[in-house]
Amino acid sequence: MTNSIKVAVIGVGRWGVHLLRNFLAHPQVEVVAVVDPNPECLAKVERQYNLAQNTQNVLLTTEWQKLQQLPNLNAVVIATPAVTHYSLIVDALNWGCHVLSEKPLTLNPSECYELCKLAEKQQRILMVDHTYLFHPVVEKGQVLLQSGAVGDLRYGYATRTHLGPVRQDVDALWDLAIHDIAIFNNWLGELPILAQATGKVWLQTASSNPLSDLVQVNLTYPSGFQAFIHLCWLNPDKQRRLAVVGNRGTLIFDEMLSDSPLTLMEGEFERQENRFIPVNQQRKVIEIEKGEPLKKVCDGFIECIAQNTPSSISNGRVGAELVEILTALTQSLESDGKTISVARQS
Repeated sequence: MTNSIKVAVIGVGRWGVHLLRNFLAHPQVEVVAVVDPNPECLAKVERQYNLAQNTQNVLLTTEWQKLQQLPNLNAVVIATPAVTHYSLIVDALNWGCHVLSEKPLTLNPSECYELCKLAEKQQRILMVDHTYLFHPVVEKGQVLLQSGAVGDLRYGYATRTHLGPVRQDVDALWDLAIHDIAIFNNWLGELPILAQATGKVWLQTASSNPLSDLVQVNLTYPSGFQAFIHLCWLNPDKQRRLAVVGNRGTLIFDEMLSDSPLTLMEGEFERQENRFIPVNQQRKVIEIEKGEPLKKVCDGFIECIAQNTPSSISNGRVGAELVEILTALTQSLESDGKTISVARQS
């Protein structure tokens, strides 16, 4: 493959296999290596994608250090547990590779900013796979809100529930909240300054580090906008719903409604003496362009490399800002819901 970007994928678990699929199909990419500590995962993707018969001779290995021996490796894609991200990204950047990391960037804001500075020093792209930021619904929603479709913004709410999977490395907050926070930040064009969270532990009470199964989040933005988020991984009522309320309507992203995921519920009050009368009520289904968000993530990463320009949507600093917010929420959770100021290190 002439002038192709040579990519290695580290981690081919539940999400990594989808990243691998997209990069194998990308016309400008040559996947030269796949790394996973589990030989069974490697054998599975080898069969699934016929890598043994691939003329490019893809390296399949359980040892990620072997990537350093690959000639002309351009980029590394990391889909491993978050606790491993920092060391993997440091090595990849020091080897001169561009990096696409699964979210969260790391579990520590200081580490995130160290990685951003290292990427700048090495003049390499550091991008984070916040997939929802590339979702056609989120892109359209941002345009609608900026056009004043719901009027003056008042507050927002989101619910993200399902029955598993139950994580043993992070709680429901770190597992689920980052998606909705990323969308709120993107739609509002601002970052929260105050964070508050409460939670409940039911399943892993005997653990030395009990992990919350239910978390209720409240974020306050500089404009005064507040976002309320309900997170739970032991609720069989699966919901993926986010809304922004204004004085003339509400914009709703409901991922469970595949035919109409984005709707605008118009309506406002007309005052008649001491009464408030609802008027101008109607439901509008917003037409959305088709497209796999993860494919747009992968395409965007390759485009950033080709143009040597950081992502304007989900660069390392966007990832660091989200980790700062999650860290503040964790501090609140551990302080019985005390309101915490979100620290900014940038």
